Amino acid sequence: MPVTTAAPTVPSRTADFDLTGEQRQVRAAVREFAEREILPFVEDYEREERYPAELIRKLVPLGYLTPLLPEAYGGGGSDVVSYGVICEELARIDWVVASVVSVTNSLVAGSVVRFGTDAQRDRWLPGICDGSVLTAAALTEPGGGSDLAAVQTRAERTAAGWSLSGSKVFISHAAHAGLLLVAATVDPAERHRGVTVFLVDPRAEGVEIGDLPMRTLKRDNLATIHFDRVALGDDAVLGEVGRGFPILGAALDMGRFSVAARCVGQAQRAIDLSVPYATEREAFGRRIGEFQMIQQKLADMICRTESARALVYRLGRMKDAGMERCSVEASMAKLTASEAATANALDAIQIHGGYGFSAEYEVGRLLLEAKTLEVGEGTSELHRRVIAEHALGLRGR
Repeated sequence: MPVTTAAPTVPSRTADFDLTGEQRQVRAAVREFAEREILPFVEDYEREERYPAELIRKLVPLGYLTPLLPEAYGGGGSDVVSYGVICEELARIDWVVASVVSVTNSLVAGSVVRFGTDAQRDRWLPGICDGSVLTAAALTEPGGGSDLAAVQTRAERTAAGWSLSGSKVFISHAAHAGLLLVAATVDPAERHRGVTVFLVDPRAEGVEIGDLPMRTLKRDNLATIHFDRVALGDDAVLGEVGRGFPILGAALDMGRFSVAARCVGQAQRAIDLSVPYATEREAFGRRIGEFQMIQQKLADMICRTESARALVYRLGRMKDAGMERCSVEASMAKLTASEAATANALDAIQIHGGYGFSAEYEVGRLLLEAKTLEVGEGTSELHRRVIAEHALGLRGR
């Protein structure tokens, strides 16, 4: 009697990591664009500490600025994995340009798409898609860091709507933005139950944006924002009053996906710069790539990058399959990818030796940028906590 073998049970949270033919074409097209249109200018912008507005405008005609937004408003309407590939390939060449895409699609405009009213979408999305309105996410506060439930920026009811007061810090793109997504609270004692999200025009009276001196990312123009009794109408509330925390959770899920994808791009760049150097550089009469210690570093760099890429693509597949919240997977991808980018940059500097610190080579810049991404979108410590608490049954996904 023949033995019948039951079909293997496929776990619901696995995914096919292979890109489709269309997604591979996206990768090739974005890589060619980034190397031709962005790479020749990055170091000049870095030396001049200049925000790359001209480079950002180049994204618009090709649909790379808003790939994830609906086509009805001028966006690309792409799948999530393709969006991740775009972030990865742009970040492989330039952190700042990739950050604009990430903040726009994952945090600000993406939140307007998911939670906004028709009037809010009609007001903001066309300008975001045509590049005339850049965006910034005003979440982090001087004393709060990753604890968004402890937000202190206060929104108080007025006869005409709301009055917004408080401060934000480490806000990317704020000085160039035409729309701010702001996390505030209507009652600090309520913690996450008081959090409310507002859409704020940075030109409104009472909004003051100032420079934040940094040792790195100077061309990103990181900023502080101070809100002094900014008058807002009810139409500035995104979603419902007191229901901003789920909006931020969904935004950060997508934000961590795009940040993780960007980290994969930077980790790959460290490899792309180190392999040719190890092939060409000679020491003690041999190419340094022939030494086992250098080979070990390169092997570790490649394995880290591929592991991170697999987690990122899995997360993208889950999003494309309709899983709205994937907080644990987002934390795993962001943690693994950001630490891979930093470790790869460190190894790249070691492989380059003294030249790793020279302004003539990119790898020193990669280290400062990668380390920043270990902190942004939640620190490594926060993500380890999320992952461990899920394993221990202390939180859901």
